[in-house]
This record gives sequence, structure tokens and C-alpha cells, in this order.
Amino acid sequence: MNTPPLNPALFHLDADHLWVMHCAEGPVPRAALRAVRAFMHKELRPWEMGFEEDFVGLPAAVRNEAALLLGGRPEDLSLTPTTSSGLVAVAQGFPWQEGDEVLAPLGEFPSNVWPWLALRARGVGFREVPLWDGQRCGAEAWSSAPPPPGVDPESRLLEALGPKTRLLALSWVRFQDGLKLDLRRLGAACRERGIHLVVDGIQALGTVPADLEGLSALASGGYKGLLAPEGLGLLWTDETFRQRLAPSGSWLSVEQATDFARPSTDFQRAWLTDGRALEPGGPNLLHGSALLESLRLLNGVGVPAIEAHVVRLQHRLLETLRESGWSIEAERLGGLLAAGRLGPILAFHHGGGGPDHLDQLLRSGYRQGIFASVREGYLRVAFHGFHTEGDADRVAGWLSGTAS
Repeated sequence: MNTPPLNPALFHLDADHLWVMHCAEGPVPRAALRAVRAFMHKELRPWEMGFEEDFVGLPAAVRNEAALLLGGRPEDLSLTPTTSSGLVAVAQGFPWQEGDEVLAPLGEFPSNVWPWLALRARGVGFREVPLWDGQRCGAEAWSSAPPPPGVDPESRLLEALGPKTRLLALSWVRFQDGLKLDLRRLGAACRERGIHLVVDGIQALGTVPADLEGLSALASGGYKGLLAPEGLGLLWTDETFRQRLAPSGSWLSVEQATDFARPSTDFQRAWLTDGRALEPGGPNLLHGSALLESLRLLNGVGVPAIEAHVVRLQHRLLETLRESGWSIEAERLGGLLAAGRLGPILAFHHGGGGPDHLDQLLRSGYRQGIFASVREGYLRVAFHGFHTEGDADRVAGWLSGTAS
């Protein structure tokens, strides 16, 4: 039996609650809780707060750990409240010209759509591209065909790039159907065309090793696969790309902002050139104390080990379901998994059963203490590094008692 790379005892998990929906919200490790408590005790006694240690040092430590997880440089990291806020910083800071276009896959999560739609008043267009035949979204989402084995979403996106396309915005792992895109292939092609690749990474980080080659920016909240509370996330930007973005304009986005030996009202200062220039203001230290511990935990075992463990659990579950009423979906998802097309989410298509069918299925899982989620026609089962083979078998037992 394979031992989970993340010891389940490091979390507040129990036999009555099997949480397979970190794709909605991840569990926070006990170390993060201890860090938050320790920080709040300092807040009770503000004379114990250290400016260099806490206000400056804690955000720097988070950037360092995040850079280690991403395989990047700390100076390219910005701390942002959410995925949305990171993407908004890019959207609002980029030097658009009227007639420019943003291209995106059909069916992106709203955090990777509204920041670009907000640019319409500036004459910037937004165009969506279906990634496979029969894909639907919006009001027709439940009538969408699921992504088949052999799907090639990169070809569709690259073929759709046009002379007005300045930026390709997409999710690394898609929230509803779980499809994982090939960032290296897309990044190389975008660089050749002078187009910027901007990525929503929240459904991948923590369970899929990062590869920043060819990317211009990657944004993520910290509360899913990164296993931290909601309220603090990350924005990575390529140095050359970042120099094209307008700074946030916060008081901390300029040189020597925290050197109070220099009068704060001396506004003859240069903007910072590192990731701090894009941060929205004073750092969220409380959430930072938790995110730091979660990142340390993930880096301690290594994301590649987590990914390998998740894939083993996915194989185990799908093999069991091949002899059940979910055989068609197990075959489809198995093909995608074999092709390296899945992140941590196994998204079982409703197969015509509709919302009521999946709602009943969810409720039956809740009664058995199994907590999964449904999004736009898919039942989502998401494994992480703390799940066990017994957890996968328990999910199989639940689903085997149903028909797809």
C-alpha cells in the first residue's frame, strides 16, 4: 500500500468526513492553524510585533516559498488577495490599444473572464474558442459533450490566434471538466507570435509541478490545492512582461517605502521593478502566516511526489469503476489520464442524467460522509497528497452503487 506523501495526521481529517473537493476549497494543515494563532497572539500584544520580522519579513518569506514551489524567482512574485485580483492587475496594467483582442477557451471560470470583459470600454475585444466538438457553456453548459480522449485544445487555440490577439488567457486545469492544457506548447507558440500567455493556475498549483517557460503571468488563490485559507494568493510575472504593466500605485510599490528615515511625503521616488510593484497595498499578514506554512508543507514533500500519488489514486478509482455503471466515463477519463490530460480533478459527466441526477448523487455521498462537488454537468472528485488508497476505494464504493 502506498503511503500518502502528505501525512493525513497533519490535517484535521476524520473517518466521518472524506473531503474530495479541494477543487472548491482545500483543508488547511494544523501547522497553518498554529501559525495563525501565534500571529493573533502577537496582535493582542502589538509591542511584540516586529516591523522587519513581520511586516517585511513575513511577505518576503511567502514569496520565497512560492518561488520554490513555482521554480521561479522571489522577485517575480506578487502577493494578491485572489486569483481575480492578480488577473485584474494584469488586465488593468497592460498598455492596450483600441482594437486589441484577448483570446480565451470557451467555458473559463469567471475570474478569468470578467477582468477581460471589463476592458470593453477601452476598445479591447474578448473572443472565446471551443476546445472540442460539441463543447457548450453558459445556459447550454449541461448540454455540452465532455472532452474526449485525444482532444487537442492547443491546436484549436493556436489556430484561433489572430492579428489583433495580444493575450491568450486560460486555465491550466479547467474547473468543470478537469482538462489540463499543455502550457509549454502554448507558451512556445505564443512567444513566437509575440502574444502573451496569462494563466489561471488555481486548479493545478499544489498538485501539478509548475513550468513557467513561455508564460507571461500566472495567478492563483491560495485556498485550493495550496491548502491555505481564502484571502491571499500569488501572481507570478515574467520580468520583461512586468515592465510593460502599470504599477498598482500603492504606497508600497515605490522604492524605500518602508524606510521611515526618509520622509514619507517625499514623492520623488521610482517605482519598484520587482513583483511588489503590482501588490495592492499592505500585506495580509494573518493569511500570510497560514499560507507560508502550507507552502512549506508542500515544498517539504515536493509537488512531483504529490502528482504521482494523485495519478495512482485516479488510476485505482477508474479501474474499479470500469466494471460499474460508470464504465463509459471511466474509459473516457482513463484515456485522458493516460494522455496526461488531467490535473487532480476527475470530472464525471452526467451523461444525460441532468442536474437532479447529480444532486441526488451528491446527497447520497453526503450521507456516507463523502464530500464531492458538481459544476456545469460534471461530478468532480479531486485527490490530493493526503488521500489514501482507502479513500479512493471508498469513493469507488459510493459511485458503484449508482448508474451514470
